[in-house]
Amino acid sequence: MAVSATPASASMLPDHLRAALDGAQTQVNSLVLGKPHEVRLAFVALLSEGHLLIEDLPGLGKTTLAHALAATLGLQFQRVQFTSDLLPADIVGVSVFDPQARRFEFHPGPIFTQVLLADEINRAPPRTQSALLEAMAEHQVTVDGTSHALPSPFFVIATQNPVDLSGTYPLPDSQLDRFLLRLALGYPGEDAERGLLAGADRRSLIAQARPLLTADDVIAARAAVTSVHAGDALIGYVQALLTRSRKHPGVRVGLSPRAGLALLRAARAYALLLGRSHVRPDDVQALFTAVAAHRLVPEADAGNDAALAKSILHAVPVD
Repeated sequence: MAVSATPASASMLPDHLRAALDGAQTQVNSLVLGKPHEVRLAFVALLSEGHLLIEDLPGLGKTTLAHALAATLGLQFQRVQFTSDLLPADIVGVSVFDPQARRFEFHPGPIFTQVLLADEINRAPPRTQSALLEAMAEHQVTVDGTSHALPSPFFVIATQNPVDLSGTYPLPDSQLDRFLLRLALGYPGEDAERGLLAGADRRSLIAQARPLLTADDVIAARAAVTSVHAGDALIGYVQALLTRSRKHPGVRVGLSPRAGLALLRAARAYALLLGRSHVRPDDVQALFTAVAAHRLVPEADAGNDAALAKSILHAVPVD
């Protein structure tokens, strides 16, 4: 399939916002060393109005990335440590009766923030995990029949440890699908690890970080993402990936149309961060595993979902 170039759009980011986004990525990269691709993916999730799942071993920078993003963006930040005794009300809030006013007053929980770190999300029972579903999908929570809008922008960063599964509750497919991207940071390279060991404490550096973007900047950048062009041939390429996933060996459940929309939205944000007004196939390829792997359901003996996603990507050519 031929993927043609598209004329530049007139609705690219203003110069000051482009400079602010570039500076924000540079600052986060100075705090999370040696992970430029993963940092860019985090910004993709933010600008795509999606949410981010970081799945990795303890001590590899999951929480550092979340704190660095929040400090750089200048957004309200809350961290919730998910545990087996965490209740839904501990996250969304609770209605308390006011005897003087003779009515129930809603006391908002930590979810009423702009960046929420749900640390070790799979440690909490399913009922508590599901308290995030409405918030992530609708940007609101409902308590006692009353809906309460969440601040804008609203961005969830969740973490989980893929190895130590004792006492955990795996996220159901419906909740995994609410995360636009899943990524792993992995061990740092030799130079980056040397910089971490010889440098200042990350918490001190994050405390000194300057906010380089505002909530209005994030909202404006999100609006610009929607104007990034994806041509018919590019959309055909994404559709071919979806179709292949549904009949690929080793895949029990392939990608849904919603996964395709997520992939296109993320590719638009990726192109925007690279300074382009149109999406190219290599944008889709750079994102495919992070967007698709956690949405695939492998056969029992098919190996891990990331390997399947890479196999699907290699099976669909770009002409």
